[in-house]
Amino acid sequence: MKVLLVNGSPRRDSNTAIVLEEMIKVFHSEGVETQVINLGTADVRGCIACTKCYQTGRCVFDDVVNTAADILKDCDGLVVGTPVYYASANGTVVSFMDRLFYSSRFDKRMKVGAAISVARRGGQTTTFDMLNKYFTISGMPVASGQYWNGVHGAAQGEALQDPEGLQQARTLAANMTFLMKSIALGKEKYGLPEKEAPQRTNFVR
Repeated sequence: MKVLLVNGSPRRDSNTAIVLEEMIKVFHSEGVETQVINLGTADVRGCIACTKCYQTGRCVFDDVVNTAADILKDCDGLVVGTPVYYASANGTVVSFMDRLFYSSRFDKRMKVGAAISVARRGGQTTTFDMLNKYFTISGMPVASGQYWNGVHGAAQGEALQDPEGLQQARTLAANMTFLMKSIALGKEKYGLPEKEAPQRTNFVR
């Protein structure tokens, strides 16, 4: 089994990195392979709605988004960790997720998604909710932990002073692993659910 983890923090050795490393320890103890993409200060521009990806299955901007799509295609799960900016994900993360989920045309159903946010004080739950919407629109089961996945910390390393938050990260990784393994067994025995042809209904006729 393999999980792709995306670190949305632009800071080196960030609190987000600490949180994701806590999850990685659990994944490795369960025999799950991991790969981390650090968005850092990458120049990830937003989607320009060119729809070129409809023909190519890839984003017209050949950057970390296409790299991540190639990795995710062969993964069983995706974890997105981000610092909180104005009660939402880091803008780079938003652009990355918009383009990743819109441009990659492969079937993401039953890949397990998980989000975790890091904040000085507030905005974690809105960030958590916002990231989960990428998963649910794609038929991806969302892994849950023991609370709304978030860790507190502002200055570098402060996440280590939030034992409850770190426990949330470990629990999330353990639950995610169980869910991925259960889905793998279900797919082997039953296959994926039959997929209907999409029906697109606009409110303006």
